Amino acid sequence: MNLQIRQREPELMDQPGLSDAEHGSALTGLSRVNWFSRSSSIFWGPLSKLAQTIDQRPVKILDIASGGGDVSIDLAMRARQTGLDIEISGCDISEYAVKHATERAQQKGLEKIHFFQSDIFQEPAERKYDLVMCSLFLHHLDEPQAVQLMQWMSESTRHLLLINDLRRTRLGYWLAWCGCRLLTRSPIVHTDGPVSVAAAFSIDETEQLARQAGLNQIQVSRHWPQRFLLEWSRV
Repeated sequence: MNLQIRQREPELMDQPGLSDAEHGSALTGLSRVNWFSRSSSIFWGPLSKLAQTIDQRPVKILDIASGGGDVSIDLAMRARQTGLDIEISGCDISEYAVKHATERAQQKGLEKIHFFQSDIFQEPAERKYDLVMCSLFLHHLDEPQAVQLMQWMSESTRHLLLINDLRRTRLGYWLAWCGCRLLTRSPIVHTDGPVSVAAAFSIDETEQLARQAGLNQIQVSRHWPQRFLLEWSRV
């Protein structure tokens, strides 16, 4: 696999006609992958820091392309345990994913979390949140869409924008290949994991996209396993 250049292929999860059983199995498998890779922990530090610098409560958060709700739910549970007052909204284009995430949140007794169906590329950025974030969504997009996403996020946040995604590296590719097979039986996740890494942006490419979106003074940090976090604050 040549990872010097970005290689986008359609992911099975994004295809129409996916059955509820296949979709549910894939979302369950991805939740294990997200748990193992500590996806929510990547966001917790910046979220906690933001909460210390603003007076508004609850801290209002939007999670774009929230999928099965793994990151949003983990953040909500950690906030409940630590006493941090937050309110999370998660949006996804998939009706099934929204239903799946809503049921999981209800099972855990989380009241300040809400999932809804939305396609941000077809809707204006009208509401404002203290923090707008997305996890493992950027690599699904082509370059113009990625720029549009960043612009939409910057228009929707009062304070902080966070993007967590994969790094396109050889180690990342093999970690995805092995990890997806160890953590889930879903053939969709087995296929989409390595495909996602091949489609991911490098850090240099991500920084260039951010500049095109008008985001200045961004910070990009590397995280295990082969992830990065882009941070932008409204001054």
